[in-house]
Amino acid sequence: MAENDTKHDEDRTPDDQSPAEDAQDKKPSVFRKPLFWVILLAVAAVLIVGGLLWWLDARKYESTDNAFVDTHIVRLAPEVAGTLVEVADVDNRHVEAGRLLAVIKPRGPEAQLAEEQANVVAGEAQARQAEANISAALAAQAQAAAQARAPLAEAEKAAQDLARYQALLRLDRASVAAQQLDQARAAARSAAAQAAAARRQVDNAAAQVEVARRAARAARAQTGAQRARVQQAQVTLGNLRLTAPVAGTVVNRQVNLGSYVAPGTQLMALVPDRMWVTANFKETQLKLMRIGQPVTLKVDAFPDVELHGRVDSFQRGAGQAFALLPPQNATGNYVKVVQRVPVRIEFVGQEWKKLPLGPGMSVVPTVQVRD
Repeated sequence: MAENDTKHDEDRTPDDQSPAEDAQDKKPSVFRKPLFWVILLAVAAVLIVGGLLWWLDARKYESTDNAFVDTHIVRLAPEVAGTLVEVADVDNRHVEAGRLLAVIKPRGPEAQLAEEQANVVAGEAQARQAEANISAALAAQAQAAAQARAPLAEAEKAAQDLARYQALLRLDRASVAAQQLDQARAAARSAAAQAAAARRQVDNAAAQVEVARRAARAARAQTGAQRARVQQAQVTLGNLRLTAPVAGTVVNRQVNLGSYVAPGTQLMALVPDRMWVTANFKETQLKLMRIGQPVTLKVDAFPDVELHGRVDSFQRGAGQAFALLPPQNATGNYVKVVQRVPVRIEFVGQEWKKLPLGPGMSVVPTVQVRD
């Protein structure tokens, strides 16, 4: 019986085998194939090496999307009140420094300037007259001194004659008559009186010279004060003309011809030509960041353009420290949050000047912190 079964099995053809047996014979397990493991190891090695190379390259850079173009915007405002009689049509256009942008209607300043200029002319005339008075006083002093020479000489001669008579009288009382001695005394007293009067005239002339000099100094001081008032009037008149203090682009014009403006009213703004990027990096990103490191800049408005810059400076303090209401961390529910520190990045080259960049535009800077 067993022999018959064996013979029967041998007589069976491959077509007579079951489907399960066929699948087991034709589909061996993929995990038993060496090629699978070779490919798996190769893919893993590629991923590990690629990830390592990516990490080695990525660790060289620090980047943030919290950055924007920045500059010191100049806001133009008048110092005097009035009506605008001229406004330059330069919206969104570049102007050079000194370009006239607006003119306020003049009222009293022009008349005041003319009055002060007339006062200066009158003051200068008074100063010249005072200088002439000094010259006249000096001449009078010289004349008085010349006229005083004769009385002084006569007084000296009379005093000498009296001294001789007195000396002779001491030697011999009979050598000098009493009448001669009295005449000498009288002559000496008269000459001394005339000499004293001459000296007083000289002193009076010197005093007149000093008075003239003081008057001249007062006239010059008054003229200086009048010139200062003229300059003040010119400044007031100049305040009626608003010019561009720096070269830049005029933006945000808020007035027009005929508008009434008050002191401090913003008329327009001026975006200077010099701009930079303010990037707010996390404080944990600043460990290896240094001044002078190269930066790659991508502006959202121009994604196909790559600009270049360099780290210029770091703000001494996180941005939240300069807020209107700085946070008070001395509380029981304090939660530490990574702060951001503004970093100033200067543009390098001239390529950025060809683009219409403006303050507030978003930028993605990438700083190379490792070589």
